[in-house]
Amino acid sequence: MRTMRGWLQDTAGGLPRTFWYLWGGTLINRLGSFVLVFLAIYLTQERGFSAAQAGLVIGLWGVGGAVGTTIGGTLTDRWGRRPTLLTAHLGAASMMLALGFARELELVALGALLLGLFAEAARPAFGAMMIDVVPEKDRLRAFSLNYWAINLGFACAAILAGVAAEAGYLLLFLVDAATTLVTALIIFLKVGETRRPVTITAGRSAAPARALRTILSDRVYLGFVTLNLFGALVFLQHISMLPIAMGDSGLSPATYGSVIALNGVLIVVGQLFVPRLIRGRSRSHVLALAAVVMGVGFGLTAFAETAWFYGLTVLIWTVGEMLNSPSNATLIAELSPGELRGRYQGVFSLSWQVAGAVAPILGGLVREQAGNTTLWLSCAVIGGLMAVAHLVSGPARERRAAALRVATRPVVPAVALRPSAPEAGEAAATAPAEPLPARADRGTPAGSVGAGQS
Repeated sequence: MRTMRGWLQDTAGGLPRTFWYLWGGTLINRLGSFVLVFLAIYLTQERGFSAAQAGLVIGLWGVGGAVGTTIGGTLTDRWGRRPTLLTAHLGAASMMLALGFARELELVALGALLLGLFAEAARPAFGAMMIDVVPEKDRLRAFSLNYWAINLGFACAAILAGVAAEAGYLLLFLVDAATTLVTALIIFLKVGETRRPVTITAGRSAAPARALRTILSDRVYLGFVTLNLFGALVFLQHISMLPIAMGDSGLSPATYGSVIALNGVLIVVGQLFVPRLIRGRSRSHVLALAAVVMGVGFGLTAFAETAWFYGLTVLIWTVGEMLNSPSNATLIAELSPGELRGRYQGVFSLSWQVAGAVAPILGGLVREQAGNTTLWLSCAVIGGLMAVAHLVSGPARERRAAALRVATRPVVPAVALRPSAPEAGEAAATAPAEPLPARADRGTPAGSVGAGQS
């Protein structure tokens, strides 16, 4: 019992109350995240659209998300975290309902575009708020717990969506909109603004033009975002091409829901232990290992024909995802300057949205022109190349993170009196950790590896 209590304290103890409100909102929102899981099936089987039309709609969702993360990142820094989150959630709930009632292809496409815009505009604000309220020493735990909540909700949603779809696909949209509204209500009632006034240093400005130049000149950060883009192109095939491949193998949509739910179930069971496994290890090595494991998992899909084999491939690439996610999240936090935190988060989220727009189209083209086997083996090759790139670029990222830590360390005035040794020890033990500026990558120096989606 003491061991279990100690483990719980190490895993979840000491985190700020605001974090737990955000965590609870995430869990509720993801429990209702039915639509994206079954959108391809809904568009082709319920609405009667072709596979190409369905791919276009899903791609427009990604385009809207790319615009949304860009706008959301700017609003997060200039308007505030809380108003950006509230506006994004209310807009997403409205567009979810509109998409559920849309019938014509043009209206469905417009609804998907606007839904992607509002839904993804919340990501930079949420990420910045998490970094604001959680001390640097606790961020690996916090991001892991949030990632755990995302996937607990996803696992339940994937299973419940199959049941709800039998009662009518409209129910999926209604429940998704309702849980989004509940999350907005939690933020409205329990979460205050976390953005702090930032002192602009000489030669640095948060003006849009200067901010854009700062980000575009940050080669270390953009290199990491590019690697995430390639990883997302592979990872998002589980939403677009995997259900089609399983359908070609004669497996039902309900089977796909059960198989993809294994992703969330494994993360729920294992993710709470991952931070302790990767603590103290080279972050670049963990990210490289994650890329290889994920590539192997998707590559094996080329040989799958039965439900159990598809389930095995999902379990393998999920292990890679579990290694990647926490380190990715904390690395972003460490690479983001404080005054540009929202925009750095937005640029990182943009890589996911670009992948969301490109992955279904690119995957469909490769599958159509070169075949199913080529598609999945290409995913394995990309994973291997990413692993090499992480090993090569890792030292530069760590140097940049260390430099930002030094740059943001508070300066003690020369006239300050030095406390006696006992007093100094007590102050070090009780003083709150100073949040560090973070870059839009995700990871920590101690560990090495990040995100879920609805």
